[in-house]
Amino acid sequence: MSPNQFLGEFEQMVLLAILQRRDEAFALEVRREIESRAERTVSRGAFYTTLQRMEEKGYVAWSEDEPTDRHRSGMLRRYEVTAEGLGALRASRDAFRALSRGLDDVLEAS
Repeated sequence: MSPNQFLGEFEQMVLLAILQRRDEAFALEVRREIESRAERTVSRGAFYTTLQRMEEKGYVAWSEDEPTDRHRSGMLRRYEVTAEGLGALRASRDAFRALSRGLDDVLEAS
């Protein structure tokens, strides 16, 4: 990742949700994780477009896995964050922390 290029907000959410879901990081579960924790509606199209873009950048990888839910059929893609994805996530987090340093009084005001 270039030092002047950071992840967008939604890309960060997708990577964090994949990390949260761990071994259950199937697309549907990752979308639900974002919707639940971020209280945000996630459109299917935007979600899959973002996953594909991050796969092309080398930030995520997937493997096929059989569903454990008997209501699902066919193979599922289990996503994982790559070392490059973790690096990009850390760089974005560090930039955010640096920019917000010293602003607790403003950011935490009610």
